[in-house]
Amino acid sequence: MRWAIRKRIRPTNFLLCVRSKRYVRKNRAHKNAPSWSLSQGEKMEKSTDPNIEIVKLLQSRMRYDVMGRDNVIDLILVALLADGHVLLEDFPGSGKTTLAKALGESISADGVEENMSAFRRMQFTPDLLPGDITGVMVFDPEANQFYFRRGPIFTHIALVDEINRTSPKVQSALLESMGEKQVTIDNVTHKLSDLFFVIATQNPLDAVGTYPLPIAQLDRFMFKIRMTNISRSAELEVIRSWGRPREKCQMPQVTVQQILEVRQIVRNKVAVADSVMECLVDIIRTIREDPRCLQGASTRSLVQAVPALQAYAFMKGRMYVAASDIEDLGEPLFSHRLQLAPGVGDAGVVVRDAMNAPLHRLSSTLLHS
Repeated sequence: MRWAIRKRIRPTNFLLCVRSKRYVRKNRAHKNAPSWSLSQGEKMEKSTDPNIEIVKLLQSRMRYDVMGRDNVIDLILVALLADGHVLLEDFPGSGKTTLAKALGESISADGVEENMSAFRRMQFTPDLLPGDITGVMVFDPEANQFYFRRGPIFTHIALVDEINRTSPKVQSALLESMGEKQVTIDNVTHKLSDLFFVIATQNPLDAVGTYPLPIAQLDRFMFKIRMTNISRSAELEVIRSWGRPREKCQMPQVTVQQILEVRQIVRNKVAVADSVMECLVDIIRTIREDPRCLQGASTRSLVQAVPALQAYAFMKGRMYVAASDIEDLGEPLFSHRLQLAPGVGDAGVVVRDAMNAPLHRLSSTLLHS
């Protein structure tokens, strides 16, 4: 701490410098492995905000219902706290719907708004119409007038199952609701829930008869998460418990208002240094200049990256964004927004390569600040 006082920097920046030193040392020894972490026994400054208990409660409830998906659960909660949306992609039977349902069942809608459920599931099919999800105007012969009947989009947590199975007309109906938290029916705007959170799923197999999402629509999602197979021990636990009555989760639900309050705390209290923002911009510009990429990430991706990093740092118990947060979230944040050149198969490799130099400069900046 004497060094920190002599350099006249805050203790928080001192912790960042300590981490930066370790990052530089690790990169010198392993140039192909940019990830880094604190060594065992080295303690990090933790947040004492009691609101972190709300996040831990959501984590615990979801992990009780879904086995072997801890990393995916954490990314979904990051998007929830950052006011974003998530696209899950994996093969059939991997637990995508179960995961979304577990989040919906962890949230109580009591006392927030009448006729607004905590969770709704929408199965997208080729014959679906936009009014089937947003709602329609219905004529009441007794009152001799039309009234608006809400669709399933009026919910707090919306599961859009197999989003690529329906027409672009229906897919585009989600854009206004995801971006503006509202829908417009017959020139009348109807406000959605402040919490409104979309978890969309798609199956990469059986592409015949599907409507792949264009880059413009993919850009609306904060994360695209490719779910891999769960571990052997988790699969054994799943089949061992199958068919046996399982005790219902006794942990309390989290209210909508509590989540909205945590969102505000994350947005206003978690510090983001200017050097971190410069690092994000440098990563995006490096991606755009990469010859393997025909179209780079948009400015919207940067706007979404900042609250995502704040939420991730908050869940890690910190009230500031560190370089490790960018490294952990870079691939799910940016890879789905890229249009690759022919012959380039993995957007994640492009993103990881683009992060190396900016992260190294960020660590050097923090070290000498």
